[in-house]
Amino acid sequence: MYRIFIVEDDSGIASSVAGQLALWGLEPHCAGDLRGVMAEFAAFDPHLVVLDVALPFYNGYHWCTEIRKVSRVPILFLSSAADNMNMVMAMNLGADDFIAKPFDLDVLTAKVNALLRRSYDFSASAPLLEHRGAILDTGGDVLVFQGQRIDLTRNEYRILLTLMQNKGSVVSREKLMEALWQTDSFVDENTLSVNVGRLRKKLESAGLRDFIVTRFGVGYQLP
Repeated sequence: MYRIFIVEDDSGIASSVAGQLALWGLEPHCAGDLRGVMAEFAAFDPHLVVLDVALPFYNGYHWCTEIRKVSRVPILFLSSAADNMNMVMAMNLGADDFIAKPFDLDVLTAKVNALLRRSYDFSASAPLLEHRGAILDTGGDVLVFQGQRIDLTRNEYRILLTLMQNKGSVVSREKLMEALWQTDSFVDENTLSVNVGRLRKKLESAGLRDFIVTRFGVGYQLP
């Protein structure tokens, strides 16, 4: 079932769109926190986004730009301003289609289904993992936090991937070493400590202080 993330501040429009998409066997989710759209986006991991232009706090163009930093998911813009300038701006920022308000729900559904066919008949999407506002794109090996792209080495990525897949739980040093090298039989534990230390410094410099905590004698955790 395809997941559709609806970012619309008009609750009537949002619920109407959600109801219509559900009738077509899709799984809609309406954004509840228009300040924290990216956290909900990562948690829901949608196949398509329906995004209004005029939103409180930050407009749809802002969220389109943030989404494009971590995902190639198709984006369908909604706007009451259907002039050429708005359409061109939306497309230049990475939108895939644009529909003007007021719109017919059947037309919107047809556009959604067309985008889904074009996007997923030939490719699969990689899941996103989110913790404390940091989003890890497991397809592109990229971490993004507050608009910053944080470049990771192969070992840093594997450590962070394993921790984010088990966030809230303590991950043993042995499990991390297996994730890095597929075996812990010949690995110097100091090497793991060095990699974790470098990753911590990189995260802290991006504003993610205490993102990884040490559970002495056991392993590491994303609290």
